[in-house]
Amino acid sequence: MSEDLIRGGLPGAPDTAGTRPGAEPRPAGTPKAVGIVWALLGLNTLGSAGAKTIVPLPRSLIQMATMGALVTAFALALALNLRLRIRASAFVFLLTLLLVPSVISSLHLEVGLGALFRCTRLALFIGTLWLISRWWDGGLTFVRHHIRMYFAVLVLVAAGLVLSPGTAMPEYYGGRLVGALWPLTPPQIGQYSAVIIGLTLLLVLGRKTTRADAALVIVPALVLLALTHTRTATLGLLVGLVLAIGSLILTSAAARRFFAGTVLCATVAAVAFSSALQAWFLRGQDKENFSNLTGRAKVWDALLAAPRTTGEKVFGVGLGDKSFGGLPIDNSWLAVYHEQGLIGITIVASIIIVLGGVALLRPPSLPRACAIFLISYVAISSYTEAGLGDASPYLLHLALAASLLAAPASATPLSTAAVPRRRIPPWARR
Repeated sequence: MSEDLIRGGLPGAPDTAGTRPGAEPRPAGTPKAVGIVWALLGLNTLGSAGAKTIVPLPRSLIQMATMGALVTAFALALALNLRLRIRASAFVFLLTLLLVPSVISSLHLEVGLGALFRCTRLALFIGTLWLISRWWDGGLTFVRHHIRMYFAVLVLVAAGLVLSPGTAMPEYYGGRLVGALWPLTPPQIGQYSAVIIGLTLLLVLGRKTTRADAALVIVPALVLLALTHTRTATLGLLVGLVLAIGSLILTSAAARRFFAGTVLCATVAAVAFSSALQAWFLRGQDKENFSNLTGRAKVWDALLAAPRTTGEKVFGVGLGDKSFGGLPIDNSWLAVYHEQGLIGITIVASIIIVLGGVALLRPPSLPRACAIFLISYVAISSYTEAGLGDASPYLLHLALAASLLAAPASATPLSTAAVPRRRIPPWARR
């Protein structure tokens, strides 16, 4: 890897003075340890269930590692912000409100004591976001933290693929790429790949990194994304980039050139490789299996048809493992409705609407484009992936979008005492 990559310029510049032209230094006053807090939050959201690994890892051990990462992140954030200085954030405030239906429904213990454990986890997650919100200034610092964190996860996935290709692409997942060293599912790997591809590409267009450094991230991530055969991540990446680059077209010549070139290449590829693209997209499924979204529609219909009390409709049944009848729900909105009720649905919808509205009202800029990409990606993924109602990578993506949309803190001018005006006698004026 290049020296810039080792020093943390992935993709970007060194954090101190003396950066190369086009790179953005780390904002003054932002501790480097904040990046460690962000990485620990990402580790907590990796989950403990997934594919079989080369060395079997007990689920209890993985849960201890992920929960320990969250506790450490909260303690470190508290140590960095002992005076509890926070920024007003509608996003984190709405997340705090989401705790109310979560706790009320979980107290009934319909889904067991695990519901209260998940509420505690969500509270620590939100508390950590409050503590680091002090450094949300609309800059790109957290974008680089985000890219480095998930790039490290993808390096772990690639290492597992090299060490044991059979374990990394098992038959029970249809030959799709999974985590062989850490239990990660194809949708997870596809999500991480798509997000860092989109963010890195936007940094290139904004001239915040070089093409060589960006290629070290984008090329391997594209290969891993293709090996996962994840349609939702691919669609979210394409739509998110179209909207994000579209927001830069009027102010960036590089964005206009890239958009025109991409449209031309995509048209040629669609004509020349239509059969191959269709085969990759279908993943060997028949039309019936594809139409019901690989069985998801059956679970959704059963969840909506299940009898519920008024309390369950309003507050849900409590935070669970995002499953119904032993099968994954794989839809954020239905999962929130099942676990946090109509109140949870209202709050989550408000989060998306508020972030989207703020993004539309901001003037065109690279941070705004990155935020639009993240919001769009999460909104599209929410249809076939769960996670918007609990601590998850999707909430971390939205937290990054909120940090990008935060207005920079303006410096308060020093107040000066009023000096009494001295009376000048008439003879002195003459």
